[in-house]
Amino acid sequence: MDIEYKKKAVRYINSCDRQTKQRLKESISKLPLGDVSKLQGYENEYRLRVGDLRVLFTLDKNMITINDIKPRGQVYKRL
Repeated sequence: MDIEYKKKAVRYINSCDRQTKQRLKESISKLPLGDVSKLQGYENEYRLRVGDLRVLFTLDKNMITINDIKPRGQVYKRL
């Protein structure tokens, strides 16, 4: 599967320290495996849990689009 990053996700990854960047990249590269849940009320929206961070992504046929990455307390307020 191909993985595409939105600007918000790239901006967040670049602002993280090296250890957090490594954890995010490893978890995202293993998608759709991991702690993945479907978001209620959305058709193709999912979330990946990486510690206290949540990676919101869209899953299409052969494309995974990483939409946003935020801490747990902030990510669900914007939905």
